[in-house]
Amino acid sequence: MQGVVHITTGSSYRVETATGKRFDCKIKGNFRIKGYKTTNPIAVGDVVDFDLLPDGKTGLISNIHERKNCIIRRSVNLSHQSHMIATNIDRAYLVVSLFQPRTPFGFIDRFLVTAEAYFIPATIIFNKVDIYDRESMNLLEMSKDIYRSIGYECRVTSALRGDGVCELRDELAHQTSLFSGNSGVGKSALINVIDDNLQLKTGEISGYHQKGKHTTTFAEMHRLANGGFIIDTPGIKEFGMVDFSKDEVALYFPEMKALLHNCKFSNCTHVHEPGCAVKSAVSEGRIHSQRYKSYLNILSGKEMDIEPWELK
Repeated sequence: MQGVVHITTGSSYRVETATGKRFDCKIKGNFRIKGYKTTNPIAVGDVVDFDLLPDGKTGLISNIHERKNCIIRRSVNLSHQSHMIATNIDRAYLVVSLFQPRTPFGFIDRFLVTAEAYFIPATIIFNKVDIYDRESMNLLEMSKDIYRSIGYECRVTSALRGDGVCELRDELAHQTSLFSGNSGVGKSALINVIDDNLQLKTGEISGYHQKGKHTTTFAEMHRLANGGFIIDTPGIKEFGMVDFSKDEVALYFPEMKALLHNCKFSNCTHVHEPGCAVKSAVSEGRIHSQRYKSYLNILSGKEMDIEPWELK
């Protein structure tokens, strides 16, 4: 039989067939996929073949079909290993908030770089706009300008008031979409408004730390009422990047990639070399200094958390 993995819990997998039937499956032995060194051999979105066991309710996965793409981040507990978040994604949506809690801009850039590296189109959703004050609204406009100028689609939503929900709902129909973001940015609440049949569990913000509390505990694919599928992922505190070689990081910054052929040296790192087209673009304001700081921090392996007032 063949189906798509809708839920993974580490040791078992919920697989749904084209007719909508669901089976709990396991994998046989030490199942690993050639070319992938991850903590999980199978991820949500994988198309798999499985053999139905005598009980007629469970199955044993025997094969994974070729993936068109995947998105991976560094494992939180195992720094030298990576964790596959999901596969076969049409578009990744990063849900962020600039207020209660604030999503670090470094987090946004690391997510976008990873999406670029795995050939996944990405959209930034600025959520919770209903609680933004004047300063937050100014920051929102500046943030949208930065990312739209690069070519990223930006949406503004409010799960409470319904801002931007209808347009987003229409866009999600007939595609497989990944929703990711920090804990507490309102991701699950937004998904519930997009499709009120889902009724995902939502959480509150910690008053002391102004951080979100985890509500989603593992990735799960949901079928939307108007067509398409949405993959809800656990809220994450940090987006640890899988190691890229230093000479390829700039390729995943679209505004830098467009200028690389203009650098004096073919192996330019865009840090200290003379005749660097990227550094010239930064000094002239054609590449935003915030994005260049993200690039430098990724090169050095540092996590970055730029405060809002640094955006000018």
